[in-house]
Amino acid sequence: MRAALISDVHGNPIALEAVLTDVAAQGGVDEHWLLGDFAAIGHAPVAALERAARLPNARFLRGNTDRYLATGALPPPTPDQVRADPALLGRALEVAKTFAWTQGALAATGWLGWLDALPVEHRLTLPDGTRVLLVHAAPGTDDGRGVRPDAGDEELAGLVAGQAVDLVCVGHTHWPVDRTVDGVRVVNLGATSNSYLPGGDASYAMLDADGRGYRLWHRRVPYDHGAVLAALDQVRHPAAAFIARFQRGEVKPPWVA
Repeated sequence: MRAALISDVHGNPIALEAVLTDVAAQGGVDEHWLLGDFAAIGHAPVAALERAARLPNARFLRGNTDRYLATGALPPPTPDQVRADPALLGRALEVAKTFAWTQGALAATGWLGWLDALPVEHRLTLPDGTRVLLVHAAPGTDDGRGVRPDAGDEELAGLVAGQAVDLVCVGHTHWPVDRTVDGVRVVNLGATSNSYLPGGDASYAMLDADGRGYRLWHRRVPYDHGAVLAALDQVRHPAAAFIARFQRGEVKPPWVA
């Protein structure tokens, strides 16, 4: 069997299509595993969801932004944080506007219920007996620090402790990682859109598995960032400036000083 593992599409069908074109160039796959964050923080949330939902033999998981959209919750900064630091007010307003914009688009097209029904995790067993856990951020959660490249062995071991699996695949942090701790391989796929990679390239993973074992590797895919920037302007996205910084490769990840 062969699977494509994709995460963090973030309302960007241009990036998703580039990834799917690369998947086809590798000979195609039997299954698609999509690990959440489908619609928010992008120029075309409905188009991205429609394209993902059409994929054959697909497994879908909930990401933290999917939960925010489905429930009406918002990511930080919280009201308490804004009261403690009024300089955060502009950021809080931008977050509220972009999630309201996206939520309205999804409500009008009937996608909120689909997002609300997504599971937090999938567990499966590969043909050779390898036990796999798929989750957006980390075992048991769609949010938080996730699996970051600066995580120590102790932190990673704590994330996978007691999970009774051999391979954990996640997204969330927008940076690819491949580490093994306490006999458990932990792979972060990176992000389809709003990636921290130089040049803002998309990142995903391919998996080949049979009765003799499995092979999993990352793929890095460039796409047309200019087209995304033009689309942000065309739709008058309320977070266009923030998203554009990702598209231009100007955003540093939180683990870089």
